[in-house]
Amino acid sequence: MQGLGTASVALAGSEALRQRVLPEARRGERIAAFALSEPDAGSDVAAISTSAARVPGGWRIDGEKTWISNGGIATHYIVFARTGEDAGSRGLSAFFVEANTPGLRVAARIETIAPHPLGLLRFEKCVVPDTHLLGAPGEGFKVAMATLDIFRPSVGAAALGLARRALDEALSRAQSRRMFGGVLADLQLTQAALAEMAMAVDASALLVYRAAWTRDVLRRRITAEAAMAKLHATEAAQGVIDRAVQMFGGLGVTSGMTVEALYREIRALRIYEGASEVQKLIIARQLRNPPPRN
Repeated sequence: MQGLGTASVALAGSEALRQRVLPEARRGERIAAFALSEPDAGSDVAAISTSAARVPGGWRIDGEKTWISNGGIATHYIVFARTGEDAGSRGLSAFFVEANTPGLRVAARIETIAPHPLGLLRFEKCVVPDTHLLGAPGEGFKVAMATLDIFRPSVGAAALGLARRALDEALSRAQSRRMFGGVLADLQLTQAALAEMAMAVDASALLVYRAAWTRDVLRRRITAEAAMAKLHATEAAQGVIDRAVQMFGGLGVTSGMTVEALYREIRALRIYEGASEVQKLIIARQLRNPPPRN
């Protein structure tokens, strides 16, 4: 979350804003948040209705943001609002908003099946200075997508970690659970399941590593690679964890068991930072209109 809520500053903020915000975030002296989703605009970013209007010396923001990670505990938010330069996603701009800015309040905390700080933010005549505009007016969608390109692979990496733990738990259970005169791992159906789980985990790892390497070493935009890594790793982890729960039988759905916690944790990863269905659309769009390779 520190990265997601500060990358936009690193990518598009002024030098003065970067010098002030980024070192504090690195040291853990500020908590970052990324405020894109709204009650009626999640996957469809072009439907954002939060508005930002020019006022003397700055911008006035009005609207709501929801499902915001770190909502209520963050010290700053990266907020995307409609400034009207063009229709749809081309009329959005990005703003850096301190949490204590007058007109910004946390209207609700949102409880989920896996504990996570989520909040509903409400902006009512919330004024930020011109220096808190990230990039130029109308560049908000570009800033948002460039940020998500970086952090979608990190969601894939998180899913990979959950899947690896589930595989470890399943293998330990299969090798120790006595049944039918042997152990669960002696059964061919169990062996087949473990093999498929291991293959899914390694495929996810390769996609995540490719996305990270392509950006960090080749310095290329990774829109397609990031979408593939996020999509495959989260969907595969859901399957791996589900099979791990199945191997534990009744214990697998018992509160306090590791695989039960993993089962609750993985579900949200297939939704946030772009649902799986959106990742498929992104991949197809990139196939139809591939970016130039430098």
